[in-house]
Amino acid sequence: MDECPIEIGSMLLTLVDPNRGHEVAYNRWYERDHFYAGCMVGPWLFAGSRWVATRALKDLRISDGRGEVASPVDAGSYVAIYWVHAGKDDEHWEWAGEQVHWLYENGRGFAERAHVHTVLFDYLTTAYRDADPVPIQLALDHGYAGIAMIATERAEGVSEEAFTTWTASSRALKRGSVASIASWRPQPRNEITGNAPMDLGTGTGGPNRTMQLAFLEGDAASAWVDVARYAEEVDASGLGRICFAGPFHKTVVGTDTYADQLW
Repeated sequence: MDECPIEIGSMLLTLVDPNRGHEVAYNRWYERDHFYAGCMVGPWLFAGSRWVATRALKDLRISDGRGEVASPVDAGSYVAIYWVHAGKDDEHWEWAGEQVHWLYENGRGFAERAHVHTVLFDYLTTAYRDADPVPIQLALDHGYAGIAMIATERAEGVSEEAFTTWTASSRALKRGSVASIASWRPQPRNEITGNAPMDLGTGTGGPNRTMQLAFLEGDAASAWVDVARYAEEVDASGLGRICFAGPFHKTVVGTDTYADQLW
């Protein structure tokens, strides 16, 4: 079966730092409670995964210095990502808004953390390296060793379609370690996200923002050279500028691996 009829409508991306000294407690709370109770058990959310940036990976990050995603650039250690089924987005996010308040009211929040960049995104398209690729719908479950977040501010007059078409022809997809690059449009804050029981961090980005997720084969640090070259291509293309780009390891579920390497 080549088709994948389970379509993505939207994504939650939440980039967070635990307070220093609370790294293990945060990792265990999120992995053993909130990942499921706050997200996975909700209606129409069909995939989720967690990723982590060690100090060594943070040192590789790229920023234009404006702090539009991570401020400062090394803020944000853990990122959780979730896919919601197309056409069912409103139903899920209404549930999620109610659920997060219920969890906090019942003592199942975690105060010793700070959101760096928590945003809902609408799915646009995916550029693939291979002729028979891992579909984006399966990417969070495939077992990629790393990802890269790449936030771009498109130049005035450059459409999403023009930018994502250019991405599909980029040399980054011919270098081996970048299996796919998925593109997303940020949603403005609304009555649900604007009423969260915590500060969600930096803003969503304006109408020219495109967030991209690159799924990486091999070690995230080793693959970063290809992502960095892609970022250089974006900046040189005249289509936009890189606001922020950074690599993340896949967390090792059920363990506290990397929790002692964040700072």
